Amino acid sequence: MCGINGFLSKSTYKSDDFLKRMNAKIIHRGPDEDGFFTENFNGTTLGMAMRRLSIIDLTSGKQPIFNADQSKVIVFNGEIYNFKSLREELKSKGYTFYTSCDTEVVVNLYDCYGTVAFSMLDGMFAFSLLDKTTNTLYIARDFFGEKPLYYCQSEDSLIWASELKSILEILPSKPEIDTTALNLYLQLTYIPAPYSIFKNIKKLEANHYMAIDCNTMETEVFSIPQSKKQYQIADKNEAIQVAHDLVRESVASRSISDVPLGTFLSGGVDSSIVSLCLAQQSDRKIETFSIGFDKKSFDESEKSRAVAKLINSNHHEFIIAEKDLESNLSEILLNFDEPFADSSALASYVVAHKTKQYVTVALTGDGGDEVFGGYNKYYMGKLNHRYTSLMPETIHKSILKMGDVLLKTSEDNRGKRFKINRLLKAINYQGDFYYNIISLGFQGAELKSILNPSYSISQPLHYYKSLIGNHHKTLTDFRNIDLHLSLEGDMLVKVDRTSMLTSLECRAPFLNKEIWNFTNQLPEEYLINGWDKKHLLKEAFKGYFPKDFLNKSKKGFGVPVGDWLKSQLKDELLHYTNPEFLTKQGLFNATVVTQLVQNHLSGKIDNTFRVWTLYCFQKWYVNYYGG
Repeated sequence: MCGINGFLSKSTYKSDDFLKRMNAKIIHRGPDEDGFFTENFNGTTLGMAMRRLSIIDLTSGKQPIFNADQSKVIVFNGEIYNFKSLREELKSKGYTFYTSCDTEVVVNLYDCYGTVAFSMLDGMFAFSLLDKTTNTLYIARDFFGEKPLYYCQSEDSLIWASELKSILEILPSKPEIDTTALNLYLQLTYIPAPYSIFKNIKKLEANHYMAIDCNTMETEVFSIPQSKKQYQIADKNEAIQVAHDLVRESVASRSISDVPLGTFLSGGVDSSIVSLCLAQQSDRKIETFSIGFDKKSFDESEKSRAVAKLINSNHHEFIIAEKDLESNLSEILLNFDEPFADSSALASYVVAHKTKQYVTVALTGDGGDEVFGGYNKYYMGKLNHRYTSLMPETIHKSILKMGDVLLKTSEDNRGKRFKINRLLKAINYQGDFYYNIISLGFQGAELKSILNPSYSISQPLHYYKSLIGNHHKTLTDFRNIDLHLSLEGDMLVKVDRTSMLTSLECRAPFLNKEIWNFTNQLPEEYLINGWDKKHLLKEAFKGYFPKDFLNKSKKGFGVPVGDWLKSQLKDELLHYTNPEFLTKQGLFNATVVTQLVQNHLSGKIDNTFRVWTLYCFQKWYVNYYGG
């Protein structure tokens, strides 16, 4: 696990200086060692660099790594979980290895199979690989997008990096804000690939690779084709057994490590099953880690304690108060390098920071909801169809107006009124409802009203609707939208940045493309049976837990930022939303923003999600552009 950087340029670059500066910006991703490679191609200079967090092959895995005749060279960030079987396959073809690390397997796999090798990898990765025989550079990203990869391209240069801060370090001037990305952020509260907050800086999309001619700088982007095993499942009982076996196999493959390893244990279905599997497969007590909150409505630490007792783990529990985050708030938010308003990132950082004191690798339950159908929002297709078939649109509009009055809340408790209000606002008579339910910030007319006209666009999600489609009805449709948007743009960004900021590697057994392939072939009622979410997964593992334990509700990784905005963050928020500052900034409608903030601070209306979204943006903006 590490971070990578690089550039290809026809300009006169100070290769060593630039690479060292880029590497210095991501030392948290790889504090153990660094590595550099440079090459010249008829006036074009290539530089590749990396920072390493040693997990496997601690002594001989230093990068960059070459194939046997040194015609191919790679710098790599990630973990390949099937590298041992791939190495044996390559050995049978005559390949020899001078390390025991997965990176050497990747470069030799490419040497053997070409770009087909990229589809053979089971794992999380971002890498750059030079093929000297064709003077072609390849930059690739994993199936789910667990590992980040930014790039900035001009006529005479290409710069890429694991984090934006490395690219910004060597650009000659500050880039401008990308208008589409700004609108996406305000609507979704994050910015999914291929956009970044800056013009001309993009994210390589998940399951894609770039091929760049080092002589001409010509570039093409390709999706990585995946071969899909076809499952012939006779009935639900067989599906339950296959799900059980695939999950256990995935946990085992993601437990290979030469350093101490543990699990995040929230007490929910996913983390409980991962922790159980690891405990059963380990020959000693495993380490489990959880956090709770001193605000009881957000605290669920009792559930994690129950699981820890059941699996007999060495359990570590950390209770968070507001003061625990006060000194780290700016570091956490600004480490994303672009605005990011998923408040659970704060809790993710705390548990990662605490966990790093005991282990270097942590397994998580991330991805279980997307893969096995675990979100409440997946009910939306059924609810939207029933509601719109019974309720005329004109009456619905009247209900919305009443809901704004009757369902408004004054505190950040995210209870029934909050959920009903969100549900009503997501209802859509044109089949566009799922995009509404995942938009946690500003939508439609409200988004337009908060921005100055020159920064407002009519369809922020146009790219994704053209890619994925617009009218969605099935659970598979909803999960596919999450794969491209919420998973890549929000959850995986949160986990990667907060864990790597503490130099902790997180692995997610549910984010296994074979499990994804399997569940996509099942009847949808296997995943959500009536109103029973994650039905198949719970059926596969219910025998290991007390009766109905896996059916207990869970709130999620909530953080009471709505309260904080009224207390310790109030002065900073007021500074960021001062009418004079907003007018000078020129992005927002000062009158609308001021009213929104005042309604929240006065307790008139709880505007937690939207005010927090504005706060995070303004904090990022001031840090980068000043003000």
